[in-house]
Amino acid sequence: MKVIENLLDMAKIDRARVQLRWVSAAEGQLFANYIKELSEELTGLGPFDASKYSLELSAVESALKSQRVRWLTGIDRQVTERGNVYHEKVDSAQFERTLRSVCEAEYENALVLEVLRSGPKSVREISAGTGLGVREVSKRLVDVEKIGAAELHGYEGATPKFVRTGA
Repeated sequence: MKVIENLLDMAKIDRARVQLRWVSAAEGQLFANYIKELSEELTGLGPFDASKYSLELSAVESALKSQRVRWLTGIDRQVTERGNVYHEKVDSAQFERTLRSVCEAEYENALVLEVLRSGPKSVREISAGTGLGVREVSKRLVDVEKIGAAELHGYEGATPKFVRTGA
């Protein structure tokens, strides 16, 4: 849930739209209360138009599927509570910062790749499509080029154009 909340924050989607509550099958009234509470909260937030967030939602989905995010999600309790093979524990605040940083990188990489779906783009065009700064786009292009997900397509005049690859 922390990962999803981080990604929703980055996408500027209210994190209250997604909630997780643990309820036993024997706690029917508690379940009903949670549903009523969530329904009231969602009513207060108003309708969600997913079409306005299609780029962001695609990037969130891609980030959730990324190997780095999945790995960190699965190892958090091990390294913060139990320790690694050397019996060293990672400070939970440090782990949270690392997790947030990885989520941000994966989300931004996914935004760049989503914008490149429509064909070759320059850094400035990618920046305009994602809302990321030119410097961030350049950084993210290095990341996605390293994993073979994008590459230099050619030049339009002196402006380099990048494309998404099949990787």
